[in-house]
Amino acid sequence: MCALIMAVSGALAGWAGRRWLARLRRGTEVSAGWCEIGVAAAWAVVALRGMPWWWMPIPLLVGWGGVLLGACDLRVHRLPDALTLTAQPVVAALLGLAALHRPGIVLGSVAGFVLFCGTYLVVRLIAPAAMGAGDVKLAGVLGVVVGAVSVQAVVAVMAAAAMFTLVAALSRRTRAVAHGPAMLVPSWLVTLSWP
Repeated sequence: MCALIMAVSGALAGWAGRRWLARLRRGTEVSAGWCEIGVAAAWAVVALRGMPWWWMPIPLLVGWGGVLLGACDLRVHRLPDALTLTAQPVVAALLGLAALHRPGIVLGSVAGFVLFCGTYLVVRLIAPAAMGAGDVKLAGVLGVVVGAVSVQAVVAVMAAAAMFTLVAALSRRTRAVAHGPAMLVPSWLVTLSWP
């Protein structure tokens, strides 16, 4: 029953997010149904997984934002600041709440931010065509969240994202490949697997 309620809530959140994405200055139109189904499925999986109430908002937020950002990146190769930058204080507040129950996540979050965002920033500075600014901003948010689980998970997510992007580029025979979804899916899976 809880999974059904979360699926319906996720569909509504996906609908609202899709409409918001269409209104953003640097957003895009997404066909009806995609965001609704994506968020509904993600939220139902979170409910089925069963986790402490103080951690549950993290995979819910990463699932919602991941569907919206992934849809935008796949359509127009852009990760809007309205999503990536506003996610930072929201994630910080949610992790602050989680830290009341697991204080050790603070250090992991900081290390994850430095590792994920720092690596992507270096790539962006060395080869700007290889890494978009939105990817760097998203790496900061995901680094904090995945780092809360473990620093090793950050390394695994970065490796998975690079591999998925490389496979997509080789299969499409193009250099213009959306990297956001390759970062978001493994990050969401990590948040779903813990604690």
